[in-house]
Amino acid sequence: MRKYYESLTKELEAEILENRKLGWTSPYACRNADVLRRTERESDRPKIYRPPFSKDADKILNSLFYNRYADKTQVFSFYRNDDLSRRALHVQLVSRIARNIGAVLGLNLDLIEAIAIGHDMGHTPFGHAGEHALHDLYYARTGRCFRHNLHGVRVLDEIVRYNISLQTLDGILCHNGELPKESYMPRPIASFEEFDKRTEACLYDVNGDAKLIPCTLEGCLVRICDMLAYLGKDRQDALRAHLVESESVFPETEIGSTNAEIINNLEVNLIEQSYGKPYLQFDDVHFQAMLRLKQENYRSIYLQEQVQVQVRENVLPMMAQMYERIYDDAVHHRRDSCLYQHHIALVAEKRQWYRDGIPYEEQDPNDLTVDFIAAMTDDYFVDYYAHLFPDSRYRISYVGYFDT
Repeated sequence: MRKYYESLTKELEAEILENRKLGWTSPYACRNADVLRRTERESDRPKIYRPPFSKDADKILNSLFYNRYADKTQVFSFYRNDDLSRRALHVQLVSRIARNIGAVLGLNLDLIEAIAIGHDMGHTPFGHAGEHALHDLYYARTGRCFRHNLHGVRVLDEIVRYNISLQTLDGILCHNGELPKESYMPRPIASFEEFDKRTEACLYDVNGDAKLIPCTLEGCLVRICDMLAYLGKDRQDALRAHLVESESVFPETEIGSTNAEIINNLEVNLIEQSYGKPYLQFDDVHFQAMLRLKQENYRSIYLQEQVQVQVRENVLPMMAQMYERIYDDAVHHRRDSCLYQHHIALVAEKRQWYRDGIPYEEQDPNDLTVDFIAAMTDDYFVDYYAHLFPDSRYRISYVGYFDT
């Protein structure tokens, strides 16, 4: 299979190098001085060794649920294989790719990192399949949507009120990489009041994600790099999981077909088309090729029956049963339940260090139920289900290390 890698034009490369000598940064970058927080806290005041968006990244890394990325599905849920990507690796790849591009474009790298490592904090066990299942259960009871981007904001701004900046929260809210655009022009917002209205509107609109555009170039870049990080990587994982036989299954495009080609060629084109501008964009050739890559991934990977069958036959009914049981524990305040012992107690411990609100355990039982399920790792979900329903006919079966 032919492999090729594009490079920046000599003219642009020379311009970038000259600007670096002058200490140039983009006039459209988010400045540290523009940071907005809900609450003015002495501990959140910037320091020379800890700028404001670096502070956000530190909070996210040390937040209650960050560790759980390590056992949450990226694409392949039912494999015991340490070489397949988990969500922990994905967010680091997004951060790395976005920081590489952001450094060239003169953007705020701390803000990029904070958005990137926090962008999937709201993800459920079993990836998008778990997300869709939880949405259906939650929406049927409340008329409110569950989306991992919305829930990521809830994790960092409501469950535990970390006082994360508006710019970081907005990047997390608006990051949806399933909605590619040829060009991204930031849609500025000036206050948390405006942000809250944007979030609330999305909560009740099943098509609300389509209306979201990040308020900073940094947020736009993370949204793009979310796609760059998974398009080719998911193909690598499909090969390792023996879902496809070889790279030749994937047709050639103008930007290649392998992970390294895809990332390099889209990076180069994005920089060529966006350097020094108030927006980010691809040219039409690269954008259309990226869309074809996504379509081919759906056909060859995501919608394959062996990927979907366990979701349909096991995960969906298991999550429905679990939702009912946890909801009942919340309604009846069963303090000996895992909802209280494994979730509410941890949240209460963290919340004592941040601003007050409605006591967490007094929130809507549906929200407590969704918070608990979304916070679960894949393994915890499986083990807790077996604990709750030991005689159930539903069981997750895994492809083991020696089964392929």
